[in-house]
Amino acid sequence: MGALISSRGRYALRVMTDLALQPRAVYVPLKDIAARQEISPKYLGSIMTDLSKAGLVEGIHGKGGGYRLSRSPEDYTLAQILLCAEGDLAPVACLCRGAEPCDRTQRCPTLPIWEQLERLVTDYLGSVTLRDLIAPPPG
Repeated sequence: MGALISSRGRYALRVMTDLALQPRAVYVPLKDIAARQEISPKYLGSIMTDLSKAGLVEGIHGKGGGYRLSRSPEDYTLAQILLCAEGDLAPVACLCRGAEPCDRTQRCPTLPIWEQLERLVTDYLGSVTLRDLIAPPPG
């Protein structure tokens, strides 16, 4: 069975969590994040490019360069981060953005289940923030 969230999405969450744990004013070198998270620097670089293009992180190149969050951890939802990394959170191919229209849509008995699952996943991930991932457990 395939996974709803790929390694790219999981890595994006790990990287964003890593950055959320650093002082906000500090640009963290990509190699440091890659080492801590045990992610290939090349693969991490492509994820960071997407996160940067989406405005989720700020990056500077050269000496003293690296990445930092562009806003506070509570201002990011997991849905935003995962959508940036994955492009879609649809549980089945026919619900993906840009999917070819399915000729079975009008008579598909399972479509409502997949639509509801997509809503539940998106609503849940939209209710959890990056701050929630780094907050100490209550108690």
